Amino acid sequence: MSTYLDHAASTPVRDVARVAYVDALRNCGNPSSVHRDGQAARAIVEDARERVARHFDADPVEVIFTSGGTESVNLGIAGLFRARHRAKGRRRRVIVPEAEHHATLDTVTALAHEGADIEWIAVDADGLIDTVAWQRAFHDTPESIACATALAANNEVGTVQPWRELCLVARDAGVPFHLDGVAALGHVPLALRPASAVSLSGHKIGAVPGVGVLLVDRGISPEAIIHGGGQQRGLRSGTMDAPAAASFAAALDELERERDAEVARIRLLSESLWAQILQAVPQAVPRGSRTSRLEHNLNFTFPGCQSDSLLFLLDEQGISVSTGSACQAGVAQPSHVLMAMGLSEDDSSSALRITLGHTTSQTDVDALVAALPRAYELALVAGRTA
Repeated sequence: MSTYLDHAASTPVRDVARVAYVDALRNCGNPSSVHRDGQAARAIVEDARERVARHFDADPVEVIFTSGGTESVNLGIAGLFRARHRAKGRRRRVIVPEAEHHATLDTVTALAHEGADIEWIAVDADGLIDTVAWQRAFHDTPESIACATALAANNEVGTVQPWRELCLVARDAGVPFHLDGVAALGHVPLALRPASAVSLSGHKIGAVPGVGVLLVDRGISPEAIIHGGGQQRGLRSGTMDAPAAASFAAALDELERERDAEVARIRLLSESLWAQILQAVPQAVPRGSRTSRLEHNLNFTFPGCQSDSLLFLLDEQGISVSTGSACQAGVAQPSHVLMAMGLSEDDSSSALRITLGHTTSQTDVDALVAALPRAYELALVAGRTA
């Protein structure tokens, strides 16, 4: 039986989410159709929209269903930029921290080809955003800023950002702010306001894969990136996926109902695992904030070895973790997050991210601790002979 410790990548579908999805599949209507079957499907979507809105102090009309976190981030950032930039061309600056998810980094890189001036904000050795630099970026000529974006919590090292403070700085400067809440959802309280838009993803919380949400303040009008029938305030055209929306709402309801108890349970497991890893492999170096972090996320670098070697050696023993580095086209690369935190390329290539979730047990933790020392020894040998 495998030991799954990669919940930040994707967590197993919850039973309630699976049931909600299958039940909704029994309805064959298109939610945009006016006949009774279409309206029955529409009712499923609107019920899900209302349930999601309640958890974020939002109005149902502010809940936009998407295909996942990546689309939500793209719409949130590109939509805000294009609406502001094209309305008044002098608004070209986009404020972005250096250690963001690739969905953000690649989106703003693409926007640079449309005339965006990307202004990068540094993070410290724990991955915390430099709030002084953030405030400074908004101080002079805020009218030149098209939008700003930041993670609520870092997806690789688990550091929780002062996201409300970042939001307020942008709001006080009159700048639309997109919050990437994908990694933080279910671990820290989130709300739509004071942000302008918030991105969320379903498969991170136990919904079926392929559904996300972008919360968009009703007073904000981002430019759509998908055009067609004008569904969902014209922000996300296309046939609405009623079963996926129902699955997202069901997973979120259960997640929020259990959040306090589950966060406490996972924190005990992760604190124990943290200490056991350092005892089993004293060379391991923990990364990210020790005090302001997602309770389920542990990130360590293992000097002298490549993270992909360590990952494969653990995988051979039935243990699933993440390298914590970007892997594009099958080629492992140093973690851009760790490099932004000041680590060398070698150290940034030796990281493992271990993330716990709603199916994690003490047995899973014990299995990793038992397997890790030998895997590290073998990875060291592989590193010396490479």
